[in-house]
Amino acid sequence: MALQRYCCQGRTRVPVANLPLAIWTSVYQLEKNICVIWIAGLPLVMDPKAFQELKKAGGAESVLEDCAEPAQPGLNTRGNRMQLTSEKLPEDPLYTSLSQDAARNYSFFQCTKDKTDRYSHASLVDQALQLLKERIVRGDAMAYFLRGQLYFEEGWYEEALEQFEEIKDHDHQAIYQLGVMYYDGLGTAVKAEKGVEYMKKIVDSPCPKARHLQFAAAYNLGRAYYEGKGIHRSIEDAERLWLFAADNGNPKASVKAQSILGLYYSTKEPKELEKAFYWHSEACGNGNLESQGALGLMYLYGHGIHQDTEAALYCLREAAERGNVYAQGNLVEYYYNMKFFTKCVAFSKRVADYDEEQDIPTIAQVTDCLPEFISRGMAMASFYHARCLQLGLGTTKDEATAKQYYSKACHLDPALADELHSLLIHQRI
Repeated sequence: MALQRYCCQGRTRVPVANLPLAIWTSVYQLEKNICVIWIAGLPLVMDPKAFQELKKAGGAESVLEDCAEPAQPGLNTRGNRMQLTSEKLPEDPLYTSLSQDAARNYSFFQCTKDKTDRYSHASLVDQALQLLKERIVRGDAMAYFLRGQLYFEEGWYEEALEQFEEIKDHDHQAIYQLGVMYYDGLGTAVKAEKGVEYMKKIVDSPCPKARHLQFAAAYNLGRAYYEGKGIHRSIEDAERLWLFAADNGNPKASVKAQSILGLYYSTKEPKELEKAFYWHSEACGNGNLESQGALGLMYLYGHGIHQDTEAALYCLREAAERGNVYAQGNLVEYYYNMKFFTKCVAFSKRVADYDEEQDIPTIAQVTDCLPEFISRGMAMASFYHARCLQLGLGTTKDEATAKQYYSKACHLDPALADELHSLLIHQRI
């Protein structure tokens, strides 16, 4: 005898398969690119094409037997290429932007805020724009760029683009920002070739005023070579430019390049984990949050360095406290594996409940961590929270809510969810 189960899409339930009663199964389809199949109460991730093959085969008994051995834990990106982001505009040693100055004095503004809301963010921006307008009228050339940068930091990209275009012939910082905006499509359609052209101008410039921009521009140009966007793809040129940008760990160079080199050497084939550890150490020492979490994982699994659980937990906890979501997800996994279930449930719920649409971009902007790893940390927390709910570990058993968190994990990072499921069915979780 067979039971008919359903595919849930939104609130609509439609029959999809007749599967044996012995492996009671329910099926969820997330958007159009993935199915989550529950076999004997366990989640199995597969794409719709594979699910159709399963239907033709007449059942799901063979699925557990055919699951591949799970990948080794660590720093692999579970994809062909890292998903990179642009380097932010380096701070000019001569001045800082008005918005950065306002941010540093935020506590002062909060303390002096009165009933008229004189020091609200919008009011401060209006005051800054008025001040810059007055400086422009007086002939202050620097004020033109500062106004464009204020537009940029407020997310008014079209106004920023127009301002930077107006002054690009005599302002290297404007050229740098135009390179970022054309490459990433901020305030304009993506024009990667134009973005690459502007970054090359900065890297090749002999002008002393461009010197503080050259490491960051080299990182961005290396990114373009790595992605093959706006220029021919060349891993060798990407590595060469990132090494230049990293400048042997110089804290005034591109710390982002130092961190990316750590990721690159830990994911390339063959891996060069000693180099990865070196560059993550340099970047972490220079304040990079992504590398601090990566160091924690390298210590935890003994990648590129001897295994040291104490050092691993120190790095992971500190990175997690500073907002590294991937470190938070890996701490959830550690608490689960150590059977600290009450702690695992409380911590995993906090991370799993981040909002995908709003929180990931915000966290990426504030922490400068890659969105790919933020999603992965949330997915990891969602999976282990679901597992605790499913089995009643450290909390009241709730299979219905567990399914919601499993589905969220699959939506956030299908490859990671599949890997964790493989560990689960091989009884390693």
